[in-house]
This record gives sequence, structure tokens and C-alpha cells, in this order.
Amino acid sequence: MEKEKDLKRHLDLFFPTPIYWSDLADTTNLNENLIKNIEEWEKKDRGLKNTNQGGWHSTTDMYLKKEYEPLVEALNKFQKQIRIEEGYIHPTVLVNMWANINPPGCSNRSHNHPNSQWSGVYYVKTPHNCGNLVLEDPRPGYAMTAPQQIAPDKLPPRLLPNVGYIPVAGRLMMFPSFLNHYVDINKSTENRISVSFNFIQMVSYRIGKIEK
Repeated sequence: MEKEKDLKRHLDLFFPTPIYWSDLADTTNLNENLIKNIEEWEKKDRGLKNTNQGGWHSTTDMYLKKEYEPLVEALNKFQKQIRIEEGYIHPTVLVNMWANINPPGCSNRSHNHPNSQWSGVYYVKTPHNCGNLVLEDPRPGYAMTAPQQIAPDKLPPRLLPNVGYIPVAGRLMMFPSFLNHYVDINKSTENRISVSFNFIQMVSYRIGKIEK
């Protein structure tokens, strides 16, 4: 009997979740100033308790403070590139921003960022093994009947239930705000310092007309 031939097959991959990142150039001075200002801020402010498991989470008005204007400028520039790539008609606006200090043993539990469209992180200080950013599969239906599969390191990236990014100082990441994510435990001997933020598309209405 002639060996059965494989069926001709086609594969379409729809509903992707975009993860944008960029390594900013010449960030030595930027990061040195951020470390100095954030550590001084921590001494004066008790901060907030949100998803942080230990560590310090600043208030979310960081984007309004003059000393952080260089970083805000970089965030706005990168977000503009993203919104154009994503086909947005109207601009997006930075609506909040905060600093995170995770000392050894600290982490952030799984969460997303409601009331925004794009969220992200900028890495300021990242000692070795200080805790990966883990992004989780956003499709709830997939988890209902999750199949048994081969080892994760042998799966193509599109089939992974989550993906971990090693933090790199000077790296800027942005992803949809609905995407659940968490930060692994800082297993280094130094502080992990980062800045998080949210963008949303702002559209004003006047007599039924959308203003750009």
C-alpha cells in the first residue's frame, strides 16, 4: 500500500498580542540620575501598596515631576511610534507613571492595568537574577481545555502559556494593558529599580464632532 501522504495544510495566526521593546541609547547618565532621584524620593515617601510583594511603589504622579522629564520624553516618543504602527487615529496620553524598588526577596503578583490601553516598564537598575517580567497568555478560553504538551523549551513561542523577559537596564517595554503580568522574586543581593506607566487614547467630543 502506498504510504499515505500528509495533507496540505495552511496556518493563519490571528489575534496576536504585540510586545514592543527598545534599548535606549546612551542611558548611563539618565539611569544614574533616575537612581539618585528615585532613592531620595523613597526616603521621603511611604509609597503605595499595590501589586508589590515587599519593596516600594511610589505615587503615580511621577510624570509630573520635572526631574523625570527626559524619561517622559522617551516614553512619549516610543508610544507615538507604537500608536502609528497600531493604526490609532487619535494620540495617546501618558496618564500615570511610578517608580518601583524591589529589594532582594521582593516581587510583584500577577495583575493587569485597567482604565488604560498601553502599559509598560523602563528598567533603571537590573542586577543579575533580579526577577524576570513574566507575561501571561491573555486568552481565558485556552486555559479551559489546556492540552498536555512537550517541554516548554521545545515549543514554538506562539504556544507558550507565558513568556519571561530578563530585565536589562536601559530597556523600554510596552504592551497592551489587558495583559496579565508579574515580576519574579529578586534573587540578587541588590535593589531592582524600574519605572512603570500607562497610556490611553484621549478623544474629546464637541457637538458630536470628534476632535483630534
